[in-house]
Amino acid sequence: PRFVDARRQDLGMDPTLLERAITPRTRAIVPVHLAGHPAEMEPILKIGERYGVPVVEDAAQAVGATYHGRRAGSLGRAGCFSLHPLKNLHAFGDAGVIVSDDEALYRWLVKARNHGLRSRDEVEFWSPNTRLDTLQAAVLTVMLAHLDEWIRERRDVAEEYRAGLRDVVEVPQETPGCLHTYQTFVILAERRDALLEHLRERGVDAKVHYPIAIHAQPAAQALGYRRGDFPVAEWLADHVLSLPLYAEMTVEQRAAVLEGVRSFYRGGCPA
Repeated sequence: PRFVDARRQDLGMDPTLLERAITPRTRAIVPVHLAGHPAEMEPILKIGERYGVPVVEDAAQAVGATYHGRRAGSLGRAGCFSLHPLKNLHAFGDAGVIVSDDEALYRWLVKARNHGLRSRDEVEFWSPNTRLDTLQAAVLTVMLAHLDEWIRERRDVAEEYRAGLRDVVEVPQETPGCLHTYQTFVILAERRDALLEHLRERGVDAKVHYPIAIHAQPAAQALGYRRGDFPVAEWLADHVLSLPLYAEMTVEQRAAVLEGVRSFYRGGCPA
């Protein structure tokens, strides 16, 4: 893998840096729609078309998000969704879905999810069993009918957070033409670790998604990257903090989150 630095405004891939990462060996471009906000897809798709490289969307956190009227996951050759219990659309266990309008890819995926079986008795290629079981599919079919309502409720909570916190921390931005589903509500905060401890002491279960940039992970050591190679991603890793947000939050719970953050900066700490 070759990485591309992020953009501060939407946490997604910076399209202006994408082209320099493409080599003759590049087989796919994988933009990530992080936290429920679509990446800037138009220039990414154009670059993919120019080089003949398919775009595969990592829409794991963005089910229901839209980019200029189109659903995240429907813009590239394929889109990959997580349906983990913490996602906006979730199973009762772990689950995932790949979508594509490419007929050849679809036919390959149908076999790839099922041991590479061409028929009951013929194995065309080696592949694991990654079938979605019927029980999870039934649960998801029921859940799907409520997705848009849940997104509206999450956006209501997010707007309350944005209005209540924008003067003390950097709150999520929404790019014009995009619908943010707020899979997570990610603020950018100075003294992030101290703020996290302050919130936990007050019973607010905030999380850091994610404290270590991918190029700094042990798995990436052999790739030869160093600190400073992706400065925006590194800065974000030091400043991101996800606040509790879900559709059923009570007025009191929302107020506790807002007061927890505001009380930390009440002494005039710049954000």
